[in-house]
Amino acid sequence: MTHATLEASMAADRVRMKDGPPAGSREARALDVTWDDPPGLLGWFCAINHKTIAKRFIVTTLGFFAAGGLIAAVMRMQLSRPENTLVGPDMYNQLFTMHGTTMMFLFAVPVMQAVAIYLVPLMVGSRTVAFPRMNAFAYWIFLFGGLMLYAAFFVNSGPDAGWFAYVPLAGPDYSPGKRVDFWAQMITFTELSGLIEAIVIIATVFKMRAPGMTLNRMPLLVWSNLVTSFMVLFAMPAVMLASTALILDRLVGTHFYNPAEGGDPLLWQHLFWFFGHPEVYLIFIPGLGFLSSVIPTFSRRPIYGYTAMVLSLVATGFLAFGLWVHHMFATNLPELGKAFFTAMSMLIAIPSALQIFCWIATMWTGRLNLKTPMLFVLAFFFILVLGGLTGLMLGAVPLDLQVHDTYFVVAHLHYVLIGGAVFPLFGAFYYWYPKIKGRMMGEALGKASFWLMFIGFNAAFFPMHWLGLHGMPRRVYTYQAGMGWDGMNLLSTLGAFTFAAGVFLSLVNAVASARRGAVAGADPWGAGTLEWSIASPPPPCNFHAIPTVHGRDPLWQPAPGGAPARVSGLAVNVREVLVTSVIDALPDHRMTSPNPSPWPFLTALATTVLFIGSIFTPWAVVWAAIPATIATILWFWPKHKDNSEDLALEKAP
Repeated sequence: MTHATLEASMAADRVRMKDGPPAGSREARALDVTWDDPPGLLGWFCAINHKTIAKRFIVTTLGFFAAGGLIAAVMRMQLSRPENTLVGPDMYNQLFTMHGTTMMFLFAVPVMQAVAIYLVPLMVGSRTVAFPRMNAFAYWIFLFGGLMLYAAFFVNSGPDAGWFAYVPLAGPDYSPGKRVDFWAQMITFTELSGLIEAIVIIATVFKMRAPGMTLNRMPLLVWSNLVTSFMVLFAMPAVMLASTALILDRLVGTHFYNPAEGGDPLLWQHLFWFFGHPEVYLIFIPGLGFLSSVIPTFSRRPIYGYTAMVLSLVATGFLAFGLWVHHMFATNLPELGKAFFTAMSMLIAIPSALQIFCWIATMWTGRLNLKTPMLFVLAFFFILVLGGLTGLMLGAVPLDLQVHDTYFVVAHLHYVLIGGAVFPLFGAFYYWYPKIKGRMMGEALGKASFWLMFIGFNAAFFPMHWLGLHGMPRRVYTYQAGMGWDGMNLLSTLGAFTFAAGVFLSLVNAVASARRGAVAGADPWGAGTLEWSIASPPPPCNFHAIPTVHGRDPLWQPAPGGAPARVSGLAVNVREVLVTSVIDALPDHRMTSPNPSPWPFLTALATTVLFIGSIFTPWAVVWAAIPATIATILWFWPKHKDNSEDLALEKAP
């Protein structure tokens, strides 16, 4: 039966045909047609399926990761020998600003949210995310914002005040021109995407879980994304407020950061680091969720200390907001405040250590299977523990003042971020690739990639501890010969290229495996969470029948005798979803999910014009708001077809 024939048959049946067991071929194909993205070029812009949006998000963020990596390679080549002239100071300032901006704003947090958008609905047994059109809108504004930053960079208008953009350096007196304006507006713009994705994830987790998946049975990866999303809601507005105040100072003449007119430069640092320090945990906590998925599967036993792990995630999220001042120990703050934030910096090690003990207990009492995803997880333990120890050192005021603004801080930052996020992310990449593509990645290439990345990473960043302790400042484009830094800088550069070779090998592995990898099947690892209960890759509707959950690892704890394994009764030719209660996931009501639409894309386009125009004239906010408003109204304009479907569903048995 062709799709056209099936669609005609569905139209005849209206909403009388229901899903549920047995999910026969006719119902299954009807569901796939209903939930699939529209075909053709126009359909490409109308797509709202969460898996489609998530894959675009992941590819885009990995593209920015590659761009940030290329910039880092140029920087390391510049520093590989003293008095090098590969790039000048102006270009170097743009390079290190774009590297930090790319990795922090365009890769680290967005890629974690992108993975969550793909996995969370599958792990909680839902057919889609809450607010799928908003999800698509968030992707488009993220894409446009990132591209605009790079467009400015390639026309010699790249930001050059650092990814932290401290004032007064980033203010109108010391940074004339449009470089910082582009940075400030595009940061505000792309962080809007992060806020939207956080709302989408929270609503999906709270209201769209499969019946029986109580909060006490949620996978730890879902818990980690829930905690992260709440952190985004509190952290992101701080940097958006800071960057908006900055561009108002620059373009409109306000004085938020001008002490001569009653402003305060320290306000920038407070606002920025109130976002900036939780930002580290926005990257780190999803990584913990990856580990809590991979370790039980390759240890062949449920996670040890589930409740302690959940409480540790929540505690980490809370404590992360109490550390921002430890980035400001070199400023003139009261000593009592410094003592408080030093104590908080030490305190956050407790929940992190508790999780590490639970993972070790899980592996210790299980049967360890050292596949490639597990190797990346084990690397996390080594790298993050080292990064955590240097973090405790920097949390102490006396030592922090000694190594402030040296390469010791650069080494610590990369040990935490790459150890806490990139290695777990690559482990997750190898772990869920079979689910996304339906084929296994090459194991030999995977292990070769891992060892190149592990050795290269340590060769690149461990010498920076030594360089920092021997006085090499960060953010310098070159250094004089005879300082004793030559050998360590050359080793660091060689390590960076080795690390890049490992990343490239994983890319080759992914591309080659997409066509020639072994067929994966539904559950190639023997895992226990819901996403492994469906075909690989998942069908457009995710689940042909909504599952019920009877334990924390549903595939390892099937429904007891007599208990229902599935829920039936949803329409197959309308995007109907089941809404459940927040705590116990009891079925609450049914509702229809929006159909594909071009308006999220067009609204994002109009909003981008507004933000770009405002860099050059405040009047752009007024005139560009008109098309953005029109697009938003048309986005939500009710359609006769949707209304008739809703009425038919209310009358249907």
